[in-house]
Amino acid sequence: MPRKFAEIAFTPAVKAIQERYGSREMYNRMEESGPENDTLIPRLVEFIQARDSFYMGTVNENGWPYIQFRGGPIGFLKILDEKTLGFADFEGNCQYLSLGNLSVNDRVFLFLMDYTNRRRLKIWGRATVEYNNPNLLEQLRVPGYEASCERAILIHVEAWDWNCPQHIPIKYSEAQVTEMIAPLQTRIQELEAQLASIQTPNS
Repeated sequence: MPRKFAEIAFTPAVKAIQERYGSREMYNRMEESGPENDTLIPRLVEFIQARDSFYMGTVNENGWPYIQFRGGPIGFLKILDEKTLGFADFEGNCQYLSLGNLSVNDRVFLFLMDYTNRRRLKIWGRATVEYNNPNLLEQLRVPGYEASCERAILIHVEAWDWNCPQHIPIKYSEAQVTEMIAPLQTRIQELEAQLASIQTPNS
């Protein structure tokens, strides 16, 4: 468990609850032995680059949280350096809730899911919205993906942590299911052809 994660997530209130339910001692040991590094290590990079979606949390000036689903082609959330993520802000329903929240509070939380392998990654950071940076936007564009992109959003990573796999339902994408059943469909076609070849017309 990276120490930076514990510094951000384990507030006095959280520690008090951990103490009440008996997990504080365990997490204290994990904090003390955890790495100092909060950069995007190779394992994280590989995981992030394989995602086609994530959930992004922000907070408005009234203190209310908001979770937004962000989706796109695999790899649309890009690694810019060992501390920075970036993605093109595709046009949506024009409510601009996340943008409004980020204009008053740059703290952001990303939740990345891999349902197939029951893995999830949590990332804390601070966001910067780039409105007039065509070079950056071009860097973040996804070739062949037809979507209007007016802004770029950068996430400066503050901390990350893996979540346990408990209670994650296993789900497969349409592409994964198509790949899995392809051999079965081929075999069905072969058997149908064999059956047709031995059938004789009614006399």
